[in-house]
Amino acid sequence: MLKHIYAGRDITQTEQLEYSLKQLLPYTNLLGIEQAVEILAGAIQQQQKIMIVADFDADGATSCAMMLRALRMMGAEYVDYLVPNRFSYGYGLTPEIVALALERTPDIIVTVDNGISSVEGVAAAKQAGVRVVVTDHHLPGAVLPNADAIVNPNQVGDEFPAKSTAGVGVAFYVMLALRAELREQKYFEANSITDPNLANLLDLVALGTVADVVPLEHNNRILVAQGLARVRKGQCCAGITALLHVAKRNQAQCVASDFGFTVGPRLNAAGRLEDMSLGIECLLTDDPVKAAKLASELDNLNKQRRHIETDMRQQAFIILEKLELGDELPVGVCLFDKNWHQGVIGILASRVKEQLYRPVIAFAPGEEAGTIKGSARSIPGLHIRDVLDAVAAKHPELISKFGGHAMAAGLSLPRENFQLFSQAFDQQVRALLSDDDLEGLILSDGELTEKELSLEFAEQLRNAGPWGQGFPEPIFDGEFEIVSKKILAEKHLKMMLRLPNDSGCIDAIAFNITDEDWPAGTSRVKLAYRLDVNEFQGRKTAQLMVEQVELY
Repeated sequence: MLKHIYAGRDITQTEQLEYSLKQLLPYTNLLGIEQAVEILAGAIQQQQKIMIVADFDADGATSCAMMLRALRMMGAEYVDYLVPNRFSYGYGLTPEIVALALERTPDIIVTVDNGISSVEGVAAAKQAGVRVVVTDHHLPGAVLPNADAIVNPNQVGDEFPAKSTAGVGVAFYVMLALRAELREQKYFEANSITDPNLANLLDLVALGTVADVVPLEHNNRILVAQGLARVRKGQCCAGITALLHVAKRNQAQCVASDFGFTVGPRLNAAGRLEDMSLGIECLLTDDPVKAAKLASELDNLNKQRRHIETDMRQQAFIILEKLELGDELPVGVCLFDKNWHQGVIGILASRVKEQLYRPVIAFAPGEEAGTIKGSARSIPGLHIRDVLDAVAAKHPELISKFGGHAMAAGLSLPRENFQLFSQAFDQQVRALLSDDDLEGLILSDGELTEKELSLEFAEQLRNAGPWGQGFPEPIFDGEFEIVSKKILAEKHLKMMLRLPNDSGCIDAIAFNITDEDWPAGTSRVKLAYRLDVNEFQGRKTAQLMVEQVELY
């Protein structure tokens, strides 16, 4: 079955499943990396002040913590960081953030997971006599900032094959190249510095890569697999250990989904509701007690985020009901409420997208009076950043600024332009998507045999990844008889199902699904599900994680 699963993910050679660090792509093809390394090597040798400016999401936080740790391992004594508060300064290296950075008199500013669109901010830094190194992975616009060096695999002319590398991956590659340069210059020997083992930072690289939901092509899978292996062995930073503990996850059994659905959201909660510095400090500390305290604060923020999200989701579906009553539901959906929380609109857009299976942009009031900020989420087959680019080209007056990826993007526009933008966005999406594209079909890897519906195979699947975006965890389908069922927490359905051929039973859980609308006497279901391992009170069992239910 595993061979069949891998074939469905275009795995044709065993080398594609080898995750040794020797398989990593070399950094030499990254455009601009030589200039970046020359600047940073000189800064370390002269003990200049280096300021890292990070994005306020998990990718930015891990990029910042990883680079700061790496530079200190290489002997840099004057390394500091700054992360914009999204509510005060907005995204990226803005002139306002540069002004704040200048109060600490840096010689060099290094951006991580941002900067490729920071034309004005880079200009402000350069005017103040500060050199700028941009490390980023977001798609560049028509004009690049006049930085002293830009390292971004998506810039024009770059030959690095792994275009889906996350911001933390790009920053890690810059650190690999910097170490190689300092080795060649005999810097470590001359200064009695232990040659740094940067592989010890792969826990941060893995977390940022998974949390940013970039496609897990082979190079990214290597980074994630290597990081997860270190986490399972307890060879990770105190902050990741603490975040796994507060999320009640077994560190020794940690998989990519634990990063994506438990650790990442808690880290992101700091940037969404308050200040990502809290998350970065959690990843920087080596003190387990401090890490536990910070992880607890992040967990509390995540609970607040969930409460805010629940209220916003209810309001969103009231707006959608009105849209459906008044006219046909847009294919490209735009939603806005003056009371929505700017830090949570990205999650809201994701939730609505999952429910409707169509591209969604959720808007909230911006920092400046009369502006709104949007967070966009797309479905497979629609490059959301390209859609915004097309809208901006046809209607240059509508959008103030935008940027992002294929599946997620951000934008700002005047509040008065919301209706016109909504129409233009819907029109552009309609031109690109067919009715079939909006079906939201679940692709199955097939049915499992009675033997495969077992704990042994469930554990084998857990270890066959890392699974994630672009390399999806296997989904199977099958028919089962319902032995018993009950509702948990008023919204989750727990079932005991009889296996094929009356040969035994297996647990199943369907999140955010109930049996309220099921016909009386329903006794059989067809499921699309993932096979996973359930741990309870030290006992492991196989469990079906239900993705979709069809009644019989």
